[in-house]
Amino acid sequence: MSVPQLTDAERDAALAELEGWTLRGDGKAIECTFEFDDFVQAFGFMTRVAILAQSQDHHPEWFNVYNRVEITLTTHDAGGLSQRDVTLAKAIDHLL
Repeated sequence: MSVPQLTDAERDAALAELEGWTLRGDGKAIECTFEFDDFVQAFGFMTRVAILAQSQDHHPEWFNVYNRVEITLTTHDAGGLSQRDVTLAKAIDHLL
């Protein structure tokens, strides 16, 4: 099943609705860095994101060091950014 990639206009409109998320340099993903008080809070956030992502069958690329979690969202089946990424980013933001 093919997932459609967002057009430039759709991408720009979506980014305007997402606070803190930025377009990756190649334009094929969105990224956000989250900082917490400590590792336990960061890991708890990652656990909540993991459960959320699993329920959407759409999984982030991420990196964690101590209290910082960096998340990248892209849709490999679309060859770049899709509505699935925007939906997951909004849901992640609602966890905070």
